[in-house]
Amino acid sequence: MRGLLQDLVAGQARKRAEATALVYRDVRLSYGELESQSNRSARRLRQAGVRPGDRVCFLAPKSPLPLVWMLGILKAGAIHVPLDPASPAARLQKIIDACEPRLVLTEDEPFTDGDSDAPLEATRAPEDPAHILFTSGSTGVPKGVVITHANVMAFVEWGLAHFGPGEADRVSGYTPLHFDLSTYDIFGAYAAGAELHLVPPETALLPHRLARFIRDAGLTQWFSVPSLLNYLAKADALAQDDFPQLRRVLWCGEVLPTPALIYWMQRVPHARFTNLYGPTETTIASSYYDVPACPDSPAAHIPIGRACAGEELLVVDGELCIGGAGLSPGYWRDPAKTAAAFVPHPQRPDERIYRTGDLGRRRPDGLFELIGRADSQIKSRGYRIELGEIEAALGTLPGVRESAVVAIPTEGFEQWLICCAYVPLPGAALGPASLRAALARLVPGYMLPARWEEHAALPRNANGKIDRPRLRQEFQTCKQASLTS
Repeated sequence: MRGLLQDLVAGQARKRAEATALVYRDVRLSYGELESQSNRSARRLRQAGVRPGDRVCFLAPKSPLPLVWMLGILKAGAIHVPLDPASPAARLQKIIDACEPRLVLTEDEPFTDGDSDAPLEATRAPEDPAHILFTSGSTGVPKGVVITHANVMAFVEWGLAHFGPGEADRVSGYTPLHFDLSTYDIFGAYAAGAELHLVPPETALLPHRLARFIRDAGLTQWFSVPSLLNYLAKADALAQDDFPQLRRVLWCGEVLPTPALIYWMQRVPHARFTNLYGPTETTIASSYYDVPACPDSPAAHIPIGRACAGEELLVVDGELCIGGAGLSPGYWRDPAKTAAAFVPHPQRPDERIYRTGDLGRRRPDGLFELIGRADSQIKSRGYRIELGEIEAALGTLPGVRESAVVAIPTEGFEQWLICCAYVPLPGAALGPASLRAALARLVPGYMLPARWEEHAALPRNANGKIDRPRLRQEFQTCKQASLTS
């Protein structure tokens, strides 16, 4: 299944024009309609001066419209750059300045009308960029990760072979369009000829309403970040033997707390549960682990598994590195950052690997385990401490919806000050003293956070992950304020 991403929809339109492609609230678009509307969008873009290789940004809440744009941009031979409508204007301006788009599409000008819905002649190759996804940069300037048609097609092809979705499937569209997990939701559904059900924003953050959405839509596949699965588990939003049509539950992006996995596997025993791992720079995911049975302990460690077909995982000096078909060409117009992150393969110098910044190891059975982040391991009082271990322990405590543990430098003997930001479940009376006492039963004293801060919601970066640099800055600012007060 090599070729261009837009070919997936064109192929379904030829075979099954009346079959449903997209569902959003009361709107249903067939594959034929999606093909026609995106062809008209492509022609409008060409008339507006868009040429092959140009960047076109789009800014709109998730709905069928930006998905039509996405295909239209690709059919015009351009590169689509999804913008997060919830991002501050200053950050959006940085992204627009960096990618220099020919156009920025908004709901005010749909760009879907026109007289002809005949397809344009293809002007791109599989190795050409399909989109640029901007992730957080350590300097405060977002990094643009370039992803090609071939990068996405390789994962979609693997997903079809491994999960076996088909025309009868109804898959979730929960993840925002600027986050790379949505790429598989969209093009995996198109490749299978399945229905893509976009989750409305008013449903996305209410656990019982979201559970009802999964039931009412009869979803057969769910894919999201782990924090969402954890949220539904903490809210006890699932009934026993819930979601009878759900066959696959996939997650990627962070570690799913084992208690949440146990909760899901006990209540949805008929589904297959798969842990996917991989950064944006290697396209959606690079490894997988199909959980064979419900873990027998909340402390059980879930591996990231083995490499997807066409991918390679290796550990270099304790750091997980990835090579293979999903490897991005690099960062948009940033050769220095590209050279630092994409380095020669240690055995095959003519090939590249990506340094993930994650610490890992390969077990005797060949499965890979994620140990933590290279930037989240500290040494305090002579002890080596993995902050992720503290978070995992916090995840087992009742009443804690989610938490994040960071460390800030201190001039004291301990060298590092461990800090915890947490979100309690509604109605849970959780204070630092009770949390510390409960955590003290699970981890040694030297791993207990010295600073605690309750949040209504943890800050998130553009990809929906917990914004740890922001938390570190907040704790650092509070520390400095207390020293000067």
